[in-house]
Amino acid sequence: MSPAVSPARCRAFTGCEPSPPAPCPAPPSPPGAVLTLDADAAAHRAALTERLLADDALHDPVWERALARVPRHAFVPEFQRREGGRWRTVTPDSPDYLSGVYADLPLTTQLTDGTPTSSSSQPSLMVMMLEALDLHDGSRVLEVATGTGYNAALLCERLGSDRVTTVEVDPGLADLARARLAALGHTPTVVTGDGRAGHRAGAPYDALIATCGFQRIPAAWPEQLRPGGVIVCPIGWGNARLVVAEGGRAEGRFLPMGSYFMSVREAGSTGSVPVPEPPDEHSDDPPDQRPAVLGPAGPFGDDSFDFLLSVAVPGIRFSAEQSPGQAVSACLAWRADGSWARVEQGTVRQAGPVRLWDAVEAAHDCYTAHSRPGRRRFGLTVGPDQQRVWLDTPNGPSWPL
Repeated sequence: MSPAVSPARCRAFTGCEPSPPAPCPAPPSPPGAVLTLDADAAAHRAALTERLLADDALHDPVWERALARVPRHAFVPEFQRREGGRWRTVTPDSPDYLSGVYADLPLTTQLTDGTPTSSSSQPSLMVMMLEALDLHDGSRVLEVATGTGYNAALLCERLGSDRVTTVEVDPGLADLARARLAALGHTPTVVTGDGRAGHRAGAPYDALIATCGFQRIPAAWPEQLRPGGVIVCPIGWGNARLVVAEGGRAEGRFLPMGSYFMSVREAGSTGSVPVPEPPDEHSDDPPDQRPAVLGPAGPFGDDSFDFLLSVAVPGIRFSAEQSPGQAVSACLAWRADGSWARVEQGTVRQAGPVRLWDAVEAAHDCYTAHSRPGRRRFGLTVGPDQQRVWLDTPNGPSWPL
């Protein structure tokens, strides 16, 4: 029997968010002061803004003012924290509530059958994406994946509610976000629906921002933006910033910061892909076996290579098994199409429509041959018939999405 999969080593290139830095402390309260939740939150909010400025994550004074004015806790009345293999609900009565809400951390805000299905994204990542939209007074923006409504509130603070449309697939989340936004005086167009279709009734837009993970750009999006409009969207473990041209085309590069959003999903689903049962020698597609060139630790520990894998082999998932000394002793890879691979003791067994470890090793060969490129060196071209991620230039090494 194989050792148990270590949950700490499970990785899905369309979902899990890592653990960013520790929370930033709020300024101490004056002696004897009795602060309300909102007043205490204002101090934490100011501390978060100062931290983002100090970390060079926040540059535009317009977004600095928006962050200073929009209360994140109004959109995250509670969140889930993973502790000791279990989820703990953190509420305003918890001593770590405000420090958690105003940390530069992603916060899980909804669980479905024990699986996270909504979150409030890491503020530094949100700011990077918002600044990349290059918005101006009067810009009209479409947001895909409303979630808690916090990001939509920042957009409303920047542009005005009449310039913001946001789409959420989960009816319950859409209703909550609409109510929370209205409580702060924001009234954007909140649409319940599949964000992959955009919202044609409000087109054309000047910009589109997505806050859930995608494997490719939906065809409807470039069609609903004016030429020169900007799309910022998580693709794999990166954020693509694309400029729209005529004819459903768009092109641009990836932003430098990692991006770890939950996957786009259907209404009522979790978007997760369960670990498959391994095929055996008597199955319709028995596994191939060969010596492994890349060892089982290959997909772990190198963020730049992880990003390349997320776009070169879209939708791939990994889990690792560890020896008593914590070294990676085996790796399992799988995908929703039924592709499967297992690497251990110098051997790889794989089956399904795609030989996943062949693709992983080919990506690693390219990665090392081109001096281990980071996200900035990659770009994405979107056309009416195909989409390709490329390295350095559109004519360089590329991978279809």
